[in-house]
Amino acid sequence: MIAASLPIQRPEHARLLVVDARGNIRHQTRSNFIDLLRPGDLVIANDAATLPASLSGRHLPSGRPVEVRLAGRRSLSPDEVHRFSAVVFGAGDFHTRTEDRPRPPELAPGDQLALGPLCATVEALLNHPRLVSLRFDAPPDQIREGLARHGRPIQYSHISTPLALWDVWTPIAGPAVAFEPPSAGFALDWRALASIRARGVGFATITHAAGISSTGDAELDALLPFDEPYRIPESTALAVSRARAGRGRIIAIGTTVVRALEHAATFDGSVRAGEGLATQRICDTSRLRIVDAILTGIHEPGTSHYQLLRAFIDEATLRRVDQELNAHDYRTHEFGDSVFIERKTQAR
Repeated sequence: MIAASLPIQRPEHARLLVVDARGNIRHQTRSNFIDLLRPGDLVIANDAATLPASLSGRHLPSGRPVEVRLAGRRSLSPDEVHRFSAVVFGAGDFHTRTEDRPRPPELAPGDQLALGPLCATVEALLNHPRLVSLRFDAPPDQIREGLARHGRPIQYSHISTPLALWDVWTPIAGPAVAFEPPSAGFALDWRALASIRARGVGFATITHAAGISSTGDAELDALLPFDEPYRIPESTALAVSRARAGRGRIIAIGTTVVRALEHAATFDGSVRAGEGLATQRICDTSRLRIVDAILTGIHEPGTSHYQLLRAFIDEATLRRVDQELNAHDYRTHEFGDSVFIERKTQAR
């Protein structure tokens, strides 16, 4: 596998590795994803737009430079923008590998950070010298304006040119609540949505505050994903019930959709509408109640996104998937290729 290094959401030759419910593997172009859908299926995507969540500035007590990456929030309310959890780095920017970024100056509760036009106060250290709770000291509109003027999309070194917000907003982007893009949705566009409906397949959305994918620290990465708020519209919950009643499959576009739907799942196989906070970590021991298949990017072993795939397929099949991805030089990360995985037959 190789890292996708250009910020192109739907390259003409994007590829798709398909794993069916029996563990059979085949290769095709991603634009043919719609051919995998059946009448009665329901496709669900995350409509969250991406915040400019990387903020450069100074640690006022020491005068030293820092980069703050907003990483979590407790609610999707538009007025709940004062408090975030955040990962803080020392001097440098995305051109340096995240793993090689220096730690910030020693942080303590009460420390202030000057972040462009905004000022933030460290409220608490969250059991790690790099992870803090931040409070912005301004009215909500001023905070949003400050983020828009000064913030940049969170970015990693495999892409060398600075990202713009339009690079990381999916075609269906709505509320700006995600910290990194729900990038599985890059595969969709309005033509694809029209084709989905023409095949008798349903389409619905949820809103999930997709979190950061890497902190550069093994100890912190082991805690990912952090708690993430989500909202499931009543119309989406009803669409899930109708699809399941008609024996259609629930197909998640990305890991965030899986996390939201499974957190909101009830014991009778329905989904609760409304807001929630996804706190679970989905892995090989998880029993999926709602989602039958997932379209997602190429994730590297060891990441929380990769661990989530273990809920769909067994270890032997996942090893074969890795072998195929490596043998055919699939592209990883948010602008890379994709996989489509049906939940293994024995788990149904």
